[in-house]
Amino acid sequence: MDSHMFSRNKDEKIHIEVLKDKANFQDFAETSSKNLIPIDECNGFKIRPGFYLVNGTVVIPGGVSFTVHSQNATSCKLVLFKRKECEPYAIIPFPENYKIGDVYSMIVFDLDIGEFEYAYSVDGPYKPEKGLIFDNKKYLLDPYAKAVAGQSVWGLKPKSGYEYRSRVVTNDFDWGNSKQVLIPMEELIIYELHVRGFTKHQSSGVNYSGTFSGLAEKIPYLKELGINAVELMPIFEFDEMRDERIVDDKILLDYWGYNSVSFFAPNTSYTAQIEYNREGDELKSLIKNFHENGIEVILDVVFNHTAEGDEHGPYISFKGFDNNVYYMLTPNGKYYNFSGCGNTINCNHPVVQKMILDCIRYWVTEYRVDGFRFDLASILGRNEDGSPMNKPPLLKNLAFDPILSKVKLIAEAWDAGGLYQVGNFPSWKRWSEWNGKYRDDIRKFLKGDSGLAQVVAERIAGSHDLYNVDSRGENASVNFITCHDGFTLYDLYSYDSKHNEANGWNNTDGENSNNSWNCGAEGETDNESILKLRTKMIKNACAVLLASQGTPMFLAGDEFGNTQMGNNNPYCQDNEVSWLDWTLLDKNKEIFRFFKNMIKFRKSHPVLRDKIEPAKCGLPHVSKHGNEPWYLDPSNETRVLGVMFAGWNKEANEDDIVYIAVNTHWEKQCVKLPDLPIELEWNIAVNTAMPEGHEFNDSINKMLQIGTRLELEPRSVVILLGIRKEKGLRK
Repeated sequence: MDSHMFSRNKDEKIHIEVLKDKANFQDFAETSSKNLIPIDECNGFKIRPGFYLVNGTVVIPGGVSFTVHSQNATSCKLVLFKRKECEPYAIIPFPENYKIGDVYSMIVFDLDIGEFEYAYSVDGPYKPEKGLIFDNKKYLLDPYAKAVAGQSVWGLKPKSGYEYRSRVVTNDFDWGNSKQVLIPMEELIIYELHVRGFTKHQSSGVNYSGTFSGLAEKIPYLKELGINAVELMPIFEFDEMRDERIVDDKILLDYWGYNSVSFFAPNTSYTAQIEYNREGDELKSLIKNFHENGIEVILDVVFNHTAEGDEHGPYISFKGFDNNVYYMLTPNGKYYNFSGCGNTINCNHPVVQKMILDCIRYWVTEYRVDGFRFDLASILGRNEDGSPMNKPPLLKNLAFDPILSKVKLIAEAWDAGGLYQVGNFPSWKRWSEWNGKYRDDIRKFLKGDSGLAQVVAERIAGSHDLYNVDSRGENASVNFITCHDGFTLYDLYSYDSKHNEANGWNNTDGENSNNSWNCGAEGETDNESILKLRTKMIKNACAVLLASQGTPMFLAGDEFGNTQMGNNNPYCQDNEVSWLDWTLLDKNKEIFRFFKNMIKFRKSHPVLRDKIEPAKCGLPHVSKHGNEPWYLDPSNETRVLGVMFAGWNKEANEDDIVYIAVNTHWEKQCVKLPDLPIELEWNIAVNTAMPEGHEFNDSINKMLQIGTRLELEPRSVVILLGIRKEKGLRK
């Protein structure tokens, strides 16, 4: 380093305390940092060694600590920019003696956090065949940046030369007496939504459409519906402009956001107001509001790849700090692509493990997040050479971390490299899974496919054929029929095949095996009988999902017949294809009413949530039936089944007995119900074949005596309750 750049102030000394535990850092910073004084000067800036144990930035009175690390770098410089400027106003090299191990840490004094943005310039060897691609001409985003400047206004590119910048954030949000809801996994009803698309349509009726604040305005609606957990599609900082294209005169963007730019920073494009140096406050207010209304918040997180892509992708952060540490590389330095997106994060390298664990802990402590759904989570269990691991340390550390002990961990238990782990994801009784087999089996059966009655009975009964209770615990299965990836529930019964032409890939993208059925006409139709059948099919799916054991999840808008016009992969559609059309809530109020009542029904019957004592009447906890009680015909042509749940409801001080009968045949089926104890009788609680408004128990429904045969209408679902004769459900 040139002598004129760096001068040592030998007269100023200070005792540096050793931090014994990262958890006590905040107290240390607040009490001890007041005594910190500069001991060196570099390029006109007063500096001193920083806080080596805390990556990223820490604001102290009179200065900011900057800490980064690189295993293979030879030098590192801090680059400061005036806000929104392309060229730096200062470059401050980390003195050689400020580096401990692989960590560079420096406090720079007299900085106003509202006046600057920062990046890093890192130098080191350039040997692409070994995965080393250092370039000191690139300005790199801090891997631990708490806010990202650059792509801050949705759909608006920053000016040329204004690359990603890191921004210092003040974390002093007042949570007041707000507490996390801590709803048991078995009690959750998860509602998956896209923050922008949920309220962006002009029909949403909110003041701040497409934002965190707009979503907060819809909380009364969510409470009326009855869900108690929202799963937010990616809200980490991403650049929707990265793959901007024009197809048929429409601008297509990276709308979904499954290409993370920064793991610690919220997406600033989702805020109603600019939050300079207070990024995250609007999101925290949203989460606080959710909690105060009894709703948990689950984040969909993407740790399997980043927005940097492959050899042809941009240099944003990780490539420039340690390309061969953060990514899985082939022996010749190319990128393994188990994610299908160009690169694969090297999740089980110790450095990367720590970053992911730090990140999840940060979102739990700073944002009070209640759970995480890990996209393509099988990648998190791959070794550094790409091979599957028996007991992946990252997954185990997440499962046993004390901070995360009450947090929901949900895996999408497959990846794009062919590692399919549904039913076998490493869990330590802590990890749940998106049950992809539930989705596929239920879809096929409900549309009338043969040979599925036995396996669908298992799915409704909690999929314990996949998730052994002794090894996986009680709450491994997250049941879903629809999610963001694929058809909406309305489209599932309106289209035989995908219609993704608007995506610009000649309809080659998206899943081909949708297990859907158009009910007799492809797409929109005026045929009343077809429309009536579609509505009944939607009700059937809703009834089965919410009467199945396991945690139910459904896609936002399914409850009022939202459509994507047959597009099953609208990842790039920032328009009416993806935005929820709230006018459909009035048009399809029949569907909304059914969803709301089914959610209420589920909450009223603890036996559907599995954690319950045995029934006092002696009936088994779960039993499977067909046209005849206690026997489910294993033949391929069986299209009618019954699953009975029985358990003791402590609150009601009575047995809770629920029987769900499903007929997917196009003809009526006669079912003999299992006998109940003499003091009980069967009563219809739900019947999807009944006229609108009468699907749930009312005077039209008949009481059924012991031994009575139940006639199931074609393609219908009936749910019955075993209740005391004198009690009844007659109005």
